[in-house]
Amino acid sequence: MASIGIIGTAYPFRGGLAAYNERLARAFQQAKIDQTLPSSDSDITAHEVVIYTFTVQYPAFLFPGKTQYVDAPPPEDLKIVRCIHSLNPINWIHVGLMLSRRRLDVVVVKYWLPFMSPCLGTILRLIRRNRHTRIICILDNVTPHEHHLLDGLLTRYFLKPVDAFIAMSEQVLHDLRRFTQKPARLVPHPVYDVYGAPVDKGTACKHLGLDPQKRYALFFGFIRAYKGLDLLLRAFASPAMGQLSDVHLLVAGEFYESPEPYLALIQELKLQERIILHTHFIPDDEVKYYFCAADVVIQPYRSATQSGITQIAYHFEKPMIVTRVGGLPEMVLDERTGFICEPDPAAIANAIVRFFTGDQTAFIRFLQIEKKRFSWEYLCEQILQLAHLSPFVVQR
Repeated sequence: MASIGIIGTAYPFRGGLAAYNERLARAFQQAKIDQTLPSSDSDITAHEVVIYTFTVQYPAFLFPGKTQYVDAPPPEDLKIVRCIHSLNPINWIHVGLMLSRRRLDVVVVKYWLPFMSPCLGTILRLIRRNRHTRIICILDNVTPHEHHLLDGLLTRYFLKPVDAFIAMSEQVLHDLRRFTQKPARLVPHPVYDVYGAPVDKGTACKHLGLDPQKRYALFFGFIRAYKGLDLLLRAFASPAMGQLSDVHLLVAGEFYESPEPYLALIQELKLQERIILHTHFIPDDEVKYYFCAADVVIQPYRSATQSGITQIAYHFEKPMIVTRVGGLPEMVLDERTGFICEPDPAAIANAIVRFFTGDQTAFIRFLQIEKKRFSWEYLCEQILQLAHLSPFVVQR
């Protein structure tokens, strides 16, 4: 049995990072042990997994949403230890030394934001001192969406103690090679299957108070400039959309910046009757209703690496329209699991028209085939292989 520690966001914190880490922990707990570690025993069928999460993740004034926490009981099937204070260097040393003494076989850590580099980079350096634990990083981004002067320095500080990397898109792998040539593998983001089984459209629409006779395009997730909601609003105001009067845009997710420019744009474009705003945080048990009410999921991003939204759409077998940026085109098969277009209102509008005037059922077969590529078991296997194959050299 391998002892595995996952360092990062988990209960009681909310959002995609927590969902990812908790789902990964369950995948390790359920995985059959292969001979990927020197100490593997083929007769043992479970890994020992602990998630080490934060006591303080972000200071309140830096968090753009309304709350960082979920309003739900803790998961009973996971061991989650709250011990990391992201702003307290004394705590970083304490946690690093504690985890070093535990001599875990593997530590898995996500990298998503340079803000976390001093905290996580220090903890990882101290863990390495035991000359036993292998550190594997799953990269959400190497270069953040919003750039700051110290990003490169902070990223280098975090990356140095890591033994090997999982990149979830070619773009991220390319960005990583600007910093290091350490072992890395491309493993797509697994399907997010933690949001329950699909329900029929009528049930979903009734739950959300929507008219099931209308058709819906879904923009899902927190709202920031790089996600291009303004491009999508302008696309809906395009003359080409006049032939789709029964198609409405459902926006589901919390504003992580001022909502005023978006609300003003809706007024300016006279879209009040076509845009449905559910701009609050969507709890996990509500996610299925939004995807099952939708006919298509649209990601009109200006920039991207990869997106968990795509993998939720695969789980619910919903076609997608994504822009040709970052790793998004790697995840969607053009004209098979959706459409790929340029990040431009006219191009987005054209893709929407093509979708709603074409044979929408043809996408389902390809979605069912393609989503089989994105398994959590495969991700676990790749992490353990990297842990065994990575050269282990102490870097001070």
